Amino acid sequence: MANFGGRINFNGRRGDLKTQWRGGGPVITWVIIVLCLAMWVVEVVLEHAAPLAFNNMLTNGAFIPAFAVAKPWTWFTSMFLHSPSFFHLLFNVLALLSIGPFLEKLMGHWHFLALYLISGLGGAAGLVVYCRIAGNWMMSAYGASGALFGLFAAVLIVFRRAGEDIRSMLVFMAINFAMPLLTPNVAWQAHVGGFIIGLALTWLLVRGVPALQKRSLTVRMLVYGGAIVVVLVALIVLCVPSRAMLGL
Repeated sequence: MANFGGRINFNGRRGDLKTQWRGGGPVITWVIIVLCLAMWVVEVVLEHAAPLAFNNMLTNGAFIPAFAVAKPWTWFTSMFLHSPSFFHLLFNVLALLSIGPFLEKLMGHWHFLALYLISGLGGAAGLVVYCRIAGNWMMSAYGASGALFGLFAAVLIVFRRAGEDIRSMLVFMAINFAMPLLTPNVAWQAHVGGFIIGLALTWLLVRGVPALQKRSLTVRMLVYGGAIVVVLVALIVLCVPSRAMLGL
């Protein structure tokens, strides 16, 4: 497998949280899933019991490119919100369960979380870049898809480097990229952004600068991940026009 600096052990064991953590179990994967489920339940309850609170939750939690600079926390909170439709949540949870445990075992808990969050930030940047090019700032998005596409890209690189057959993975990703053609109101721009950033970060971790190849995964993640975050933040800030230009 690709050398992330860790050891892979596929002999899964059930046990308490400490055992799962020490054994490389999918602790972070399940934390993300539980957070998404909890937020979805809150959304559904508020949508029916308190519509105003529901609207406020989405306004201040979803990623709205026009307000990306004014509300920077939405770069991350949007990753844990989903449409009240259960199928949106179900699809993302199943996708996370299909690849999350493998990557978390391979990379380690905190490195996996960093990849997830940075890929999600890449998804936000993808939306902002699209809005800047298209001139259409009247859009918003939420969901884990941007981060998930970054994980897809990571698995693709790992499998390719290990010499595994990646045809089934390519078909799976092609279907996911084609979903916006079949399903309306899908933020494909976030998918593209998350995929590109996940691809770039994973390639750097696996290959990268020769001088850093023998350094620990933690050092490589700090250097490469930190550099990518700086670039993405700068990109978002530079692309978002002033509120006066938006007519707000």
